[in-house]
Amino acid sequence: MKKQSIWLLAALTAVLIIGCNTQKGPAEQAVASAQAGLDAVRDSAMKYVPEQLGGVDAQLSDLKGKFQQGDYAGVVKDAPALMTAISNLKDAAAAKKTEAEAALAKAKEDWGPEAAAVPKMVEELTKRVETLSKSGRLPKGVTKDALAAAKSGLESLKSTWADAGNAAGSGDYTTAMAKAQSVKEKAAELMKSLGMKPAS
Repeated sequence: MKKQSIWLLAALTAVLIIGCNTQKGPAEQAVASAQAGLDAVRDSAMKYVPEQLGGVDAQLSDLKGKFQQGDYAGVVKDAPALMTAISNLKDAAAAKKTEAEAALAKAKEDWGPEAAAVPKMVEELTKRVETLSKSGRLPKGVTKDALAAAKSGLESLKSTWADAGNAAGSGDYTTAMAKAQSVKEKAAELMKSLGMKPAS
């Protein structure tokens, strides 16, 4: 009886080992497929949806951990959810890329008019500052502090505008337009403080 129990236990162990081994292949393939799928989308995901990439990376890490522990059934069970997450990651990155490309195209289109208008504003402001600096008396509503702020503000405007031009020169029109807008708003504010009417 004791011999029979030992034999049964050995047989059950053998069945379990065979069962595990039959799932090792599919589990190994599942991990490899997930790794390949994530590698294929990694660069795009890193650029456009890095926060989502982190979550999928964690899922893959968990799957690899189960494989290392010999939980092949767990790997096979969890792999489809991971593949779905990788597919969603790919779609999200593609959508963000399309958005970014559309924003870049719009910024490129808007840059031409801004590249003409903003330097004019800065030039007008510069002339006004020079005129008021030479004048003995400031016009009504314009203070010495406003003139001093405009003088120091001009240097910052010119520097930011140079950065905008450099960004446009390297093809980064989104950054160029953001900087151009910043210069435009600040220039309008300084012009107003000097009694000027900014162009609309």
